[in-house]
Amino acid sequence: MSIDVKAKIEELADKLQKDPNLLKSFQADPVKTLEKLTGVDLPDEQLKPLVAGVKAKLAASDLGGKLDGLKKLF
Repeated sequence: MSIDVKAKIEELADKLQKDPNLLKSFQADPVKTLEKLTGVDLPDEQLKPLVAGVKAKLAASDLGGKLDGLKKLF
């Protein structure tokens, strides 16, 4: 069974951005939060790349939002 990791990262980041409580939970314990969201209990080492991908996606989205706000100033 193969999963599209990029699509899964997009899906998880989208869910986290829409739910502030879930985002707070992810920030406190990202591995456990992703286990809860995916319904899959994997060893932490296997989830770390997914956690890193989601964090990168969230950071990129946050940066994009800030740049859009900056554009509006000019």
